[in-house]
Amino acid sequence: MNPQARAPLKPLDEALADLLAQATPLAGTDTVNTFDADGRVLAQAATSPLQVPPSDNSSMDGYAVRCADVPASGVELLVSQRIPAGSFGTPLAAGTAARIFTGAPVPAGADAIVMQEDCEALDGERVRVNAVPAPGQWIRRAGEDITLGAQVLAAGTRLTPAELGLAASIGLGRLQVARRPRVALFSTGDELVMPGDVPPAQMKPGAIYNSNRFFLRAMLLRLGCEVSDLGIVPDRREATVAALRQAASGHDLILTSGGVSVGEEDHIKPAVESLGRLDLWQIAMKPGKPFAYGQIAHGSGSAHFMGLPGNPVSSFVTFGLLVRPFVLRLQGVRDVAPKAIAATAGFDWPRADKRREFLRVRQGVDGTLELFANQSSGVLTSAAWADGVVDNPAGQTIARGDRVRFLPFAELLS
Repeated sequence: MNPQARAPLKPLDEALADLLAQATPLAGTDTVNTFDADGRVLAQAATSPLQVPPSDNSSMDGYAVRCADVPASGVELLVSQRIPAGSFGTPLAAGTAARIFTGAPVPAGADAIVMQEDCEALDGERVRVNAVPAPGQWIRRAGEDITLGAQVLAAGTRLTPAELGLAASIGLGRLQVARRPRVALFSTGDELVMPGDVPPAQMKPGAIYNSNRFFLRAMLLRLGCEVSDLGIVPDRREATVAALRQAASGHDLILTSGGVSVGEEDHIKPAVESLGRLDLWQIAMKPGKPFAYGQIAHGSGSAHFMGLPGNPVSSFVTFGLLVRPFVLRLQGVRDVAPKAIAATAGFDWPRADKRREFLRVRQGVDGTLELFANQSSGVLTSAAWADGVVDNPAGQTIARGDRVRFLPFAELLS
């Protein structure tokens, strides 16, 4: 028996920790327009050069008043000025009100805003205030959102639309972000055919369409990577070595699918070892047991190597759990763990497995999780049907109504 086949299964958390220990953030940064920074990782903390809002302003359309002038409902006040957003009023005289609009600075002397629904304009010069204001009501205080000098975004933040708006709110038109990881992607296997090259009716016996490259490339792009697609590599040692040597030059990571088991036609292990080093792991997870990590030397440096299993669902799940955190860490993201939520199982899973299982499920209309009937690692339909996986511990059965750990695909694939 091959010694590798007798090796103990490696716990998933241990495998991830070992991977992340190798993921030193990439050198170099890019400076990009804030408009174009969605999904990028902030390389330098963003500190506010101002306070937000810059001055007290109204959070409602209405009237700025002095509370002392409105001791009871029905008081009539002279409207002394009109303050739209973008303008600045004059100090509010006693016994008067200022017509004011959302976002407009509160005039000096005013200590409350009465919304227009609680007021009645009598003519062009006076207003009846039909509610007694409380001091400070409907006033947004200067600096209540952001104070001058505050760090609003930490280095390592993966920028989303909300963070882009926040950066813009403090005047940052350009942001310093981590360099995009350069990833070389290829598949191995003589059985693989690219969609469009051969019609289904003309497929040879044993041939299959290469689905893995399509979803792996898409997921890499979602993580901000620059992807070089190097195609399908034949199941020959010399071809595999040549492809790896080419990929190592100019790339930070080489990602392959297939060829990481211990069969006679799996050439990844000896090919990588001839160019660098490789650890071939058997991970205690289902789907996705075979996984390889190594480094391939080139010039004065090296490129990371990751080999995923060839079964499509195994490759899909393993990417989300191992490759995604690694790629994010290369960009300087510290918190790379997917966020799980507690959910209720709407199914029974009576057969416990010795490995940690990731069951394809989706949330029903009542919020409970429905299980895809066929959990085979070759059934890619399950990944398209599902909206997440149940992270089920080794040796654990599930009964309908049990609370389980749900990992939405939104956490694994973006």
